[in-house]
Amino acid sequence: QLQFVESGGSLVQPGGSLRLSCAASGFTLDGYAVGWFRQGPGKERERVGCTDHTLGSPYYADSVKGRFTISRDNTNTVYLQMNSLKLGDTGIYYCARRRAFCSRSSTNFGSWGQGTQVTVSS
Repeated sequence: QLQFVESGGSLVQPGGSLRLSCAASGFTLDGYAVGWFRQGPGKERERVGCTDHTLGSPYYADSVKGRFTISRDNTNTVYLQMNSLKLGDTGIYYCARRRAFCSRSSTNFGSWGQGTQVTVSS
């Protein structure tokens, strides 16, 4: 099955950090953009950030800019380092792919994983 496997979610206090992993299963990331998305309670899914196939500077939502960092390595895995976490960062985090370049819309991405839960709470 061609999908991502997300991991690393946990319960964390405000101001804390987490590192999420997104491992590709059944395919290579070469030539693909990979986006990180999240869906908070009662909210629509939103794009947190994205890295395209050129491995240039990733794109970030304004709400996470300066706090979150996306990276890729040569093991077919994409990471999301999350620092200075806030209550509003709570949600299920997903990754997905699309050919070549990033897109703002989640409907343009595929190979969604099951997600990993991040809960920011004191």
